[in-house]
Amino acid sequence: MPKYGHRLVFPSVRNSLAKFAPVKNSIKKFTQQMSDAANCYMCKTMKAIKGIEMCPRHLKEYNYFKTKSMVNSLDLSGASPPGIFVGRAGYPKVFAGPLIPPAHGDTIIMDTPEMWNGLAINDIVSFRSQLVRGMKPVKIMGEESRYLDVVKELALAKDSAEIEAKFTRTPRGGSFSEDSQPFGPSAPIKDIMIGSMKTEQSIEKAYSDTDLLAVDAVMSLYEKGIYISKIQRSFSAGLFGLGKRRKLVPTRWSITAVDSTLSKAISDNVKQNPTIDEFRVYYHEYFDNRWAVLMMPYEWSYELIEAWYPETLWNPASSIMIFSDHENNEGKKEYSRIGGCFYSARLAVSELLQKERKQASIVIMRETHPGYILPLGVWFTRNSVRECMEKQPAKFDNLSAALNFVSEKLSIKMERWLQNSSVLRNVMHQRKLGSFVN
Repeated sequence: MPKYGHRLVFPSVRNSLAKFAPVKNSIKKFTQQMSDAANCYMCKTMKAIKGIEMCPRHLKEYNYFKTKSMVNSLDLSGASPPGIFVGRAGYPKVFAGPLIPPAHGDTIIMDTPEMWNGLAINDIVSFRSQLVRGMKPVKIMGEESRYLDVVKELALAKDSAEIEAKFTRTPRGGSFSEDSQPFGPSAPIKDIMIGSMKTEQSIEKAYSDTDLLAVDAVMSLYEKGIYISKIQRSFSAGLFGLGKRRKLVPTRWSITAVDSTLSKAISDNVKQNPTIDEFRVYYHEYFDNRWAVLMMPYEWSYELIEAWYPETLWNPASSIMIFSDHENNEGKKEYSRIGGCFYSARLAVSELLQKERKQASIVIMRETHPGYILPLGVWFTRNSVRECMEKQPAKFDNLSAALNFVSEKLSIKMERWLQNSSVLRNVMHQRKLGSFVN
């Protein structure tokens, strides 16, 4: 087991940071970014139309120089949310380490997506950009060290954990990806110390059980109400599984693995239930994304269709780009071509059906408009669809009425959704065959 409660042995770090004044060059660049944003046409347009303070470029640059001015040192002291990140480059030897902000106290919101509902995109990018990623090369399996003990302790932690770190160079760069939450600059770690902390008892129990399969650990923790983000962090740190077979898992892979594991188990249970009695449409808007979830009274099938408008993350073209993937009642064997969002959305819809003890055929239609200025991670899809499921659905007696309602909510014409929907085409085909039988 990791040894909890290391005594902090870098007493000079906090004092030096308290007296630290940012270098003049960083101040100059930070001030320049504020001035540029104030005069930027895109920034003004987004603020007027979407209520967003800055365009993507200026928002990233603003937060980059803001954070750089606070961490332009080889020493860093702060309270990890707690958070860790395990990279995938060089696998099976990867860079792993803590996420540390230049702030103390309760920072748990910085790495807990379940707490982000209702926050502005600017706020999320702002505090995520302050998380400095410490890095050190480690083997994914079979390696033991005090450094890995610290990583595991953070994964076990219930609350924020005080950390003092020394780097081999000043932190730089940052990461914005649709696969994982963004974070700020990174730097190789020379030495690290962590203060005493409380552990999440349910996770520690799973960690102590070396005969418990990783899949069973994930399901057990989920059923106990542990946040999915905490389960994913623990999975990534290699806390679950059989004895010496445990290994670190890159963060991006662990997020999809947990969503996939949970959603498959729940949807398999859902398939044993009777179907819903009507056609339903759930609708939700968040960060200039429009979500329409169509549920139909047929056996389980599931499809996610994403329409990305020009000037959005995945679409540099001048026309709308549409991506889709689906599974039938037998499930999905290969990895989704859409990526992790397929599984996070599947989890959200299967959760509702399990609660109702029903099953349905489901098509999720997502329109992403230019106000979605930066990627925030797979959590965004999971949270958005979950919020969608919490709303009262519009109910209809037939598919035509349900599709007409969807057409009123979304901008893209229904004909194009139908062209890209395998599930809807299959439903309509079956109905035509049924009419011949009757």
